[in-house]
Amino acid sequence: MKILKTLFLLLFVGNLSVHAQYTETINSNRPGSSQGAFAVGPGVLQFEAGGKYGGQEHILLDTKSDLWGIDYMVRYGFLLEELEVNLMGSFLNTSIDYERGASIETREIRNFEFNSIGLKYLVYDPYKYAEEKKPNLYSWNAAPEFYWSDLIPAVAVYAGANISFGDNPYLYEGEGNFSPRLAVITQNNWGAWVLVLNLIADKLGQEYPTYAGIATLTHSFNQRFAVFTEFQEIISDVYSDEIVRAGLAYLFHQDLQADLSGLYNFKHTPSRWEVALGLSYRFDWHKQDQFLERAEDLQK
Repeated sequence: MKILKTLFLLLFVGNLSVHAQYTETINSNRPGSSQGAFAVGPGVLQFEAGGKYGGQEHILLDTKSDLWGIDYMVRYGFLLEELEVNLMGSFLNTSIDYERGASIETREIRNFEFNSIGLKYLVYDPYKYAEEKKPNLYSWNAAPEFYWSDLIPAVAVYAGANISFGDNPYLYEGEGNFSPRLAVITQNNWGAWVLVLNLIADKLGQEYPTYAGIATLTHSFNQRFAVFTEFQEIISDVYSDEIVRAGLAYLFHQDLQADLSGLYNFKHTPSRWEVALGLSYRFDWHKQDQFLERAEDLQK
């Protein structure tokens, strides 16, 4: 797949999380578009939102568009460490210029680009048994820095639904206001590096379903500053694309993170660019800490 080939071109990405469900610091999906495998933890209500501005140009339709909007996500952990309910969506305003001979016609549309509500559940957590990786103090040869088991990712599944109301201009003709959305999520934590993969089946049961893959590579320089890059491939008879995102995140304190990112694609039907600025904040009512030890601590 093109996603696997592109992984070798990814430079770096930031992530401020550790190997656990609940963490001392906020664990945000921003500024990328993928979901991590881990939930926020029981008793945690988290908001992730950001404004975006960008442009599109379609060479076949002779159109140019300016757009601005707001992306948002609300996450809540309940019942189990592994379980999270979330709402994700986007409100978008698009101003489209159509070239009609010597004149230009402008049309403006605004509505919710999408809204999806669903549940995410961690099926497998390889870090749950991290205790087994403590070094053997009696043999230097029995305590390597790398374990083959580190290649086994945490795995989560997501099931949700797209919900739209009324006559939405961002829906293609004939698309229903309700459709299922499924995803398989994997996450590898390698110290300061994190690799997240999402395989998504969207708008199932509709005339034109959408399939997507997202690969997000992250890297933390320290406890506050991180950078990221991401590749997304979208496959659909209505809209297919290959998109690259990159940016950075900064942790102001354990419950507040700010981010800055950009987007660019590889086609001209349409060509796209976008910049975004966002914040993530959590209300932490977690009652019982259930931390797992950091991998780097286990190797000391």
